This record gives sequence, structure tokens and C-alpha cells, in this order.
Amino acid sequence: MSGHSKWATIKHKKGATDKARGKQFAKLIKQVEVAARAGGGDRESNPTLRTMFQKARAASVPLDTIERAVKRGTGELEGVEYQEVNYEGYAPGGVAVYVEVLTDNRNRTGPEMRSVFSKNGGSIAEPGAVAWQFERKGIVTVDGAVDEDELMEAALEAGAEDISRDGENNWHVVADGSATHEVSSALEAGGYAVMSAELTMIPSSLITIDSLETAKAVLKVIEALDDHDDVQEVYANFDIPDALMAELD
Repeated sequence: MSGHSKWATIKHKKGATDKARGKQFAKLIKQVEVAARAGGGDRESNPTLRTMFQKARAASVPLDTIERAVKRGTGELEGVEYQEVNYEGYAPGGVAVYVEVLTDNRNRTGPEMRSVFSKNGGSIAEPGAVAWQFERKGIVTVDGAVDEDELMEAALEAGAEDISRDGENNWHVVADGSATHEVSSALEAGGYAVMSAELTMIPSSLITIDSLETAKAVLKVIEALDDHDDVQEVYANFDIPDALMAELD
């Protein structure tokens, strides 16, 4: 299982705690606000906002909290101006790490990102150092009960590139990042139960982790970065074999 999906599985287990849920809520609310500021408060005409709204509701963020975030984004309520910033670096074992951040003060966040990397066994890199090792893709998640061949045909016709199973036995329909909304809309129109549609960064190649010590060291950096309030997503190009992953549980 690759870095982002492996980390998503670990985060799902961690997310049961109240502290983790609180951090997740705050990050999702910030994403909703930024999406509304960028594309307006109408979910029908703003696919990014629709996706963020769905993610927030799936995480049990209260509806009124989401609606207030939308209003802050559109200017109906006073809000904070966030900037989208990316940071790049390395975890132990030469693992490339790409971090997406929303911050209201990049002069504060930059040094903090450098500190998080260095204090946890990683190192920050110059812009562009690892970004070329990732591709921006869209992931449309579809209910796993549908037939694989039928979904594959519909997905390819809609402009998708491939489909695969995720860790919870649903289908991931992979598309070019720019085609995510079109693929999602086409599948919905075809009667498929689309659970989410979001952008991600997929590594072009993977580094296989072959020792428990290295696996723990890599996850230490990833977890520390993800725990930072400004960090929205952490992507990395590692693979931990399932047998080794079981030893981490």
C-alpha cells in the first residue's frame, strides 16, 4: 500500500480520539472556508466546495459549523485570509514528502515546517526538489457494491484512467486532476453512488520500506507533520508491506 493510502489508514485509526477529531474538524472547516472564498458559496457551481462539504459531513462536522465556514469564505461573516503553500522534504530512507498547507502567516509556518522535519529525523528541501516525483490526480470514490467491469467501462467513457479497490473495499476511480469534476458528474449521472471526489498527489514510483525501524522513523515524520494545525495533507512515496504494517499495529 502506498504512502498516502497507508497513512490514511493509520489516521483513520487515530481519528477515534477526541483530540484527533478536533484537529480534523478544524482542518476541514478551514478547507471549506478556502473553497468558498475561491469559488463562491454555491455547491452546485463550485465542485471543490461540494467535495469539502461532503468530506466535512462524512467526518460528522456539524452542519451549522460548515455553513458558518462557507459564509466566512464568501465574506458574509468576518474570516481569516488563508494562503495555500506547499513544502517539500525527505523522511528517513530517502522517502520524498510533499506537504500542503493553509496558513494565515507563512512567515510563521515556514520555520515551523523546517523545525518539524528536523526534530523528527527528516529534512526540508528547496521548492521543486521532490514535487516532480508526484502527479496531481483526482480520486472519485464509488460504492464498492457495483460490478467492476461495468464501472470500468463507465469510468473510461467519462474520461478516467483506471479504477482500483481502496482499503475499505470501495472503488477508487483515478482521473487526471483537471478532469475530476467531469468524471464524478458523469458517474453520478450514470446512477453510480459517488461517495467523494477529491484531488491528491500520487507518487510516480515507490520506495519499499523493509525494516520496522525505518517504518517507524518514516511514520514519525509523517505523523508530526500531519499533526501541525496548518497542514492539510501529507503525501509521501513509501510503501510498507502488509506484513510489516501488521507489526506496527
